[in-house]
Amino acid sequence: MRVLGVSLLTAALSACVNYRGIRSDSHPAPVSDYTSAISIPAQGGTWPAMDWSARFGDPQLTALINEAVANSPTLAEAKARVGKASAYAEQAHAATGPSADVKDTFAREHFSGNTFLPPPVGNSWQNENSLIFGASYDLDIWGKNHEALRSAISERRAAEAEEEQARLVLSTSVAHAYVHLALLYALRDVAQNEVASRKSIGSLTQARVQTGLDNEVESRTIDVTIDATQTDVSELDGQIATTRYQLAALLGKGPDRGLQITQPVLLAAPDSALPDSLPADLLARRPDVVAAHWRIDAAGHDVKVAKADFFPDINLAAAVGYDAFGWGRLFNSSSRSVQAGPAIHLPLFDGGALRAQLKDRYAGYDAAVADYNQTLIGALNDVATQVATIHAVAQQQVTAQSAYDASRRAYDLEIIRYKAGLDPQLQVLSADVARLEQSQRVATLRMQRLDAQVALIQAMGGGYAASSEDVAAVNRTQASP
Repeated sequence: MRVLGVSLLTAALSACVNYRGIRSDSHPAPVSDYTSAISIPAQGGTWPAMDWSARFGDPQLTALINEAVANSPTLAEAKARVGKASAYAEQAHAATGPSADVKDTFAREHFSGNTFLPPPVGNSWQNENSLIFGASYDLDIWGKNHEALRSAISERRAAEAEEEQARLVLSTSVAHAYVHLALLYALRDVAQNEVASRKSIGSLTQARVQTGLDNEVESRTIDVTIDATQTDVSELDGQIATTRYQLAALLGKGPDRGLQITQPVLLAAPDSALPDSLPADLLARRPDVVAAHWRIDAAGHDVKVAKADFFPDINLAAAVGYDAFGWGRLFNSSSRSVQAGPAIHLPLFDGGALRAQLKDRYAGYDAAVADYNQTLIGALNDVATQVATIHAVAQQQVTAQSAYDASRRAYDLEIIRYKAGLDPQLQVLSADVARLEQSQRVATLRMQRLDAQVALIQAMGGGYAASSEDVAAVNRTQASP
């Protein structure tokens, strides 16, 4: 009989809905699949610390980043997503255990006299009272509830990593804007020095006009160049104000807060040597990579939940209480009500709904894998790009500084010759323009290197270090569910 029962059960299950032929061949790519040893060389450096902004030597930058992190609506939204994911995890955990409740109902009802209820109940008004204590427990034979719990926990982990990513993006955005503000101030200083320089040339020109060496043409020419340079100063003042307002918005404050930001005093760019553990440890240092991997983990558990829906679901339920007409007899022994037994759900025919649901979950898993692989590719390329940028800018700084020193010497020589009446004003102005251009280029390259350094810090995770559980998840080989 037992063999016959098993055979009948097997035949019944084989005739039910099933997920034959539905699968996925996607898998997260290991970092070793992407060659990067040349582009990302081992240089004996260290990973950024959480207080990386202090390496730029400007306390105001660190204060602005801390203020932004404390007040940003973007971070508040990310924290809310973590709270929501935590609530889902708590709900999923509750589903893995038994549940119990008490129901107390009262109803006044007129019963028909032409049904199975004889008088005096039939054709009369009655007060029906019911007090029932009920309990139920899902046996979860196929692990559906526990897989749902694991999915919810993974989603919470992903939300926590995404909060760290939002913090990293915000802090580096403040740093990028601050470096841009420093560049504008540096260019403004260059322009103001140029105004003073051209006014000095103007004084020499006036002296030459009085001695007959120059005429009103040279005098008007220098006045035009002075006015043009003062216009540049005014334009830079406008750009500085705009950048201050942008910083205020990043701080989560009104535009007036930006007016309190003083001129940056950034020092030289910090060391950009890469750690030897790149790129392998990048997986645990980039919060976006960690979040993407947790999304894969959650999607894999969602697939298993969908698979469990194809099998019988057994729920044990019991209810004990009292049910009676009228108040006086509610707690009589004869009013007791007891109910207990299993509830079995077995899907037989559903028009393909369960298979469609499983296909949807597999599609979500494939999308999560593709997003992770793309995030990993982007992370590696971010590091390589910023390393190349820093190296290129450093080389340009050497040649730009050499060109500036040469242009300054040429300008000083032209001033001497102009004073002596050996060269016309045009050559002096030409040397002055060359010196101005090189001075602007030196200032621009210095800030470009600082900006690339901020970008490299962001590409390396900005001091984020995943927990041991996160690291285990990232390093775990993920087979298709």
